[in-house]
Amino acid sequence: MYAVIRTGGKQYRVAPGDVIRVENQQGKDGKVEFADVLAVSSSEGQIGKPQSEALVTGEVVEQGRGAKILVFHYKRKKQYKKLRGHRQGYTAVRITEIAFDGQSFKAPELPKKEPKVKKAAELVEVPKVEAKAAKAPAKKAAAKKPAAKKAAPKKKK
Repeated sequence: MYAVIRTGGKQYRVAPGDVIRVENQQGKDGKVEFADVLAVSSSEGQIGKPQSEALVTGEVVEQGRGAKILVFHYKRKKQYKKLRGHRQGYTAVRITEIAFDGQSFKAPELPKKEPKVKKAAELVEVPKVEAKAAKAPAKKAAAKKPAAKKAAPKKKK
């Protein structure tokens, strides 16, 4: 099952469990709803055009800014150059549910990450052995280099 949604001036084909990057979205408690659903695939493999009964929900995974793009304005022969950078904001959304025509298709739950617990062996402090003379080994006498070449005498005129 998949749906085609429209948000931020773009269209996305989504299925439960997909993670998509959309324009900045404001969600309540990390939940986002997409009511502008353009099409929904049915179980028979056909695409039906839903009206207002379809709803796609998701949860916010992260928010950030994309890679920098350079905007360069240039007019030849006029000594005009302008260089600006731009980073577009995005919201990464994981699609959790597609509801249509009384049916609900949900994404499988992700396993929750458990906080790392230090083991008993890591809690015990191990005394550090101090190195008395942990100096780098002395360099052996470098092989004698040949004497530097002298500059050629200047020619007399």
